[in-house]
Amino acid sequence: MTKKNLLLCIPLFISGMVSSQFSTGTVSLPTTSMSVKIDVDATNVTMTLTGSSTSWLGIGFSDEGMKAGADGFIYNSTANRDYTFNGVGVTPSADAAQNWTELSNTVSAGTRTLVVRRTLAGGSGDFAFTNSAGTLPVFYAKGSALNLANHGGGNRDYATLTLAPSLAVDEANASAKKIGVYPNPVKDILNFTNTDKISSLKIYDSTGKQVLSQKSAASLDVSQLMKGVYFIEFESTDGLKSYEKLIKN
Repeated sequence: MTKKNLLLCIPLFISGMVSSQFSTGTVSLPTTSMSVKIDVDATNVTMTLTGSSTSWLGIGFSDEGMKAGADGFIYNSTANRDYTFNGVGVTPSADAAQNWTELSNTVSAGTRTLVVRRTLAGGSGDFAFTNSAGTLPVFYAKGSALNLANHGGGNRDYATLTLAPSLAVDEANASAKKIGVYPNPVKDILNFTNTDKISSLKIYDSTGKQVLSQKSAASLDVSQLMKGVYFIEFESTDGLKSYEKLIKN
């Protein structure tokens, strides 16, 4: 591989590293004393659902409750979790392929906490999540027992969840230790965090051409750069390399 081709690979490699994650945070569903939290990344959706340990707990992905064909998740006494709704007053049907995987199921002081995961697309008929910011309408309900049956009139409602950019826990912990840049986007002076870890840095443009380099420093004048997207390659004092995407205004 030529040096030019090697440099051209850097933006592609970095684009995979900076894939975003989005989360609703924990949202209270007060009518049912439930809560839900949905996290998405480039591959999976992870849902954390809490509620009574003696009730079935249901979440439907639609702005119309029990709409025929709507996708849903229902925790109940059977092994099924993946359901399709058949209309108001009609018992939902368990999907032939159960795409939700239960990661954990704990009970404390009468509250069950479920953590489940599936791919963004799921299976046939499943709601397709996207790894992006936006709103997600849901309907929700709980039953009076773990056996799947009709819910009471006061045990259901609707909510609109908002997916916003977030960092996973392990990424958040790592961010306190890694080399960072600010402001980003930048106009003139670019500053660095954890500068004691920087041995050297190089800046490449979107074609893979190196445009700047320097040894360890607390800041860098980038005013001479054209507006656009750049990638910074840091070499740390322990010899490891890391990358940051930079936007020049």
